[in-house]
Amino acid sequence: MVELKTDTSIDAMYEAGQVVARALTVARRAADVGVSLLELDELAHDVLREAGASSPFLGYRPSFAPTPFPAVLCASVNDAIVHGVPTRYRLRDGDLVSLDFGAELGGWVGDSAISFVVGRPRPGDLRLVETAERALAAGIEAAVVGNRIGDIAHAVGTVCRAAGYGIPDGFGGHGIGRRMHEDPGVPNEGRPGRGLPLRHGMVLAIEPMLIAGGTDGYHAASDGWTLRTNDGSRAAHVEHTVAITEAGPRVLTRRQDEQPEGAGPC
Repeated sequence: MVELKTDTSIDAMYEAGQVVARALTVARRAADVGVSLLELDELAHDVLREAGASSPFLGYRPSFAPTPFPAVLCASVNDAIVHGVPTRYRLRDGDLVSLDFGAELGGWVGDSAISFVVGRPRPGDLRLVETAERALAAGIEAAVVGNRIGDIAHAVGTVCRAAGYGIPDGFGGHGIGRRMHEDPGVPNEGRPGRGLPLRHGMVLAIEPMLIAGGTDGYHAASDGWTLRTNDGSRAAHVEHTVAITEAGPRVLTRRQDEQPEGAGPC
């Protein structure tokens, strides 16, 4: 069942979303050659503590997971697509990093992800990240009253496929609110005009995931959480929590270093 949020509830979700935005900003600024993934996780945890918020990631255990997730931050590097478990691994020059983070504040959840390159970037990695951000912007632009879930999926998938990238099958966005994962699912590929109609008060996490090699295959790493590309190519993952409103999409996890609403992610 899809819960429609009141305007007051959306404002409360914005507060949770801004905790997420701050944590990702802090982690992004700290990510440098020689910094460990565990150090980034601890910095993100500090933001939660300062805000009086909790983590929907820490201890989370869906049906596919062999163990509860052990951190507040997902940190996926190079060929890892999503769900990377922070370890003592220290970032190297040219690493492609995706950070996914959630926060629960006042009973409401925000969820967002960013991808970036540490040190000297490969041109192909910059193109991959830029395409992921354009796909997210296209999905947000389609998240308007009167459209359908399929319009968001089609917008995201069109950008990804036109650039020649793969899309991991079975993974995409989701509804969000009192819980991190709510109805409806938001695929990263689909047919326009299909699926659930978008209504004022729906809140969705839109999250493109791209595989550079152009294939869609992936597998779970030995930790049971990290998903890696089958072809060993690099991956990017970006995400925002977005409220559907009569005035247009409201990005609840927008960071201060991004363009104003309506311009899409930078």
